[in-house]
Amino acid sequence: MKTLKRPALAAAALATVLTACSSPASPGGESATPPRQSLGAVRLVAYSGCDDMLAGLREKAAENVGPWGFGGPKVMYMEDTAAARQGKVAQTPDHSTTNTHEAGVDEPDLVKTDGDRVYTVSGGILRIIDAASRKVTASLHLPEDKARGYAPADLLVSGDRALVMFQGGGSMDGPTVRSFAPMGETRYVIVDLAGEPKVLGTIKPEGGHVDARMVGSTVRFVTRSQPDITFPQPRDQTSEAERTRVNQQVVRRAPLEAWLPDIEITDASGSVRKESVPCERVSHPAGYTGTSLLTLHTLDLSQGLTAAGTGPISLVADGDIVYGTGQSLYVASNPRWWFPIQPAVAEEPVPSVKDTAVPPATEPVPTEPTPTPTITAEPAPPPEETEVHRFDVSKPGAPAYVASGKVPGRLLNQYSLSEHDGNLRVATTLTSADGRTSSSGVHVLAADTLAEVGKVGGLGEGERIYSVRFIGPVGYVVTFRQVDPLYTLDLRDPATPKVTGELKITGYSAYLHPGGEGRLIGIGQEASDKGRTLGTQVSLFDVSDPAAPRRLSQLFQKESGSEAEWDPHAFLYWPKTGTAVIPLNSYAEGKQESGAVVLKVTDSAVSRLGMITHPAQQNGAYQPGIQRSMIIGDSIWTFSYEGVQVNDAATLAKQAWIPLGS
Repeated sequence: MKTLKRPALAAAALATVLTACSSPASPGGESATPPRQSLGAVRLVAYSGCDDMLAGLREKAAENVGPWGFGGPKVMYMEDTAAARQGKVAQTPDHSTTNTHEAGVDEPDLVKTDGDRVYTVSGGILRIIDAASRKVTASLHLPEDKARGYAPADLLVSGDRALVMFQGGGSMDGPTVRSFAPMGETRYVIVDLAGEPKVLGTIKPEGGHVDARMVGSTVRFVTRSQPDITFPQPRDQTSEAERTRVNQQVVRRAPLEAWLPDIEITDASGSVRKESVPCERVSHPAGYTGTSLLTLHTLDLSQGLTAAGTGPISLVADGDIVYGTGQSLYVASNPRWWFPIQPAVAEEPVPSVKDTAVPPATEPVPTEPTPTPTITAEPAPPPEETEVHRFDVSKPGAPAYVASGKVPGRLLNQYSLSEHDGNLRVATTLTSADGRTSSSGVHVLAADTLAEVGKVGGLGEGERIYSVRFIGPVGYVVTFRQVDPLYTLDLRDPATPKVTGELKITGYSAYLHPGGEGRLIGIGQEASDKGRTLGTQVSLFDVSDPAAPRRLSQLFQKESGSEAEWDPHAFLYWPKTGTAVIPLNSYAEGKQESGAVVLKVTDSAVSRLGMITHPAQQNGAYQPGIQRSMIIGDSIWTFSYEGVQVNDAATLAKQAWIPLGS
């Protein structure tokens, strides 16, 4: 069992790091601060064998171990025929799917549907709901983490197979919401959904779940692990320098197995086998720390568990953001959050009693001058750079490594990445070492080498990126501190990307969604002219003229927040009718209201149709918060921990309530 966990970061600390002092913006120009950095391709290098791998890992990890191990002090946390399939498709009602970044690339979520059936997991129970009868027709109690019960779970579904992903364990210091999952086992459970659902197998890797993508029936999921090294408990009054020296000795004696995570695979009969990644399938960048390992697993749901297992490959690198297309899988490692350490006073050796000459009582004790403490220099912060690794996933089997590169600054989320026409566009915010200045930009990298071919900077001086959306050859970037500049970018020429327009409004959009030809929908927070957030807002932008973006309409709900602001899966947009649905928690006038607001989006305006709420629970003690919504036929389905509700999409009249009690 891993004994080392990195500390979780408080939201307030994150906000402090991310927020920078204000300075005048210079749209479309190059940023004066921070200076342009030279970017080179970062090739991954395969080890020549296990001995080479162990020597390299030991040395790099020893260089990066500290008095507390790898990180800071510990923090405790709590099969159909073709004809049958055609007939089934013909009868399947029109329905929405998970809101994903790229068409054809599915992402894990709390609920899935094929239009005929709805699948959801809560409390360790997979439930199947018939969309026509609106009743739970089958359920399956999934294997639990015996030590910690049930962790949050996401789903991927292909045909009559589902992959249930329990997200436990792992490092706790990534900037994404997923990295704050409760500690516990990471498990991937394959379920046969035909007839009575049954477990076909379980994959249990060491480490924490990062993310997954599915194209067709093939799932690629990424896990992250740290070396399984137990460091000795330091003695009282032991200096940090001595702790580091002892920890380095421990690392240099660690076996190869400390780095290579075990993968436990259990088949339908209960037979268990263990695998690990062969040395020849482990690569590393030219520069690496040896303190983290990314493992990429491949699983074809149509085949389930095969003799080849998950076919994993590993990288001696870190990563917290996954972005996928039909041809590529990208794993990006944001720079670690760095907090300056107070200057340390060099400790003078304390002599033991036996080494001290005690003067005779008749002689005066000589008085020695008090030595001046030596102040060690505060370590320079590491460069704020993000590494990006690209893998080819166009063929069956394990991904093939293509290239790696790096860009200055930090990504916001997967929407900061976009592959188009042979290039990868990357939007980052770069903050100075003292946190006083910041600026954002978009880098264009050649997809085959990930070497930079173009860049546009100077976006939001003194601000940071709050949302990004790339749509074909056009990019949209929102930065914020006190006002929200919405920038439009022309990316048709990769070598000379440029800002074409800017719109300054109060508040910000935390998520941007295509709203039809020349339209963009933004979900975020309205704010005062001083930058104080006031409540959820939904905006409709006219971006038909890249030089003059403008806001056509805005809906504002004071003293409220929406999960869609930080999780795009919570946002539903149904272009067929112009219906949008977002979860909303409102606290206006001392009254709490939880539900989902239903909006009508036209070519010129966004308006409110009404609010869907779930039945109050525990004798009215609380109102369940709605997390997801979907369209099936002419109905809106909404989901909370307590149950599923079906409402008429036109009138919002309640049609059914399906409780999800244990």
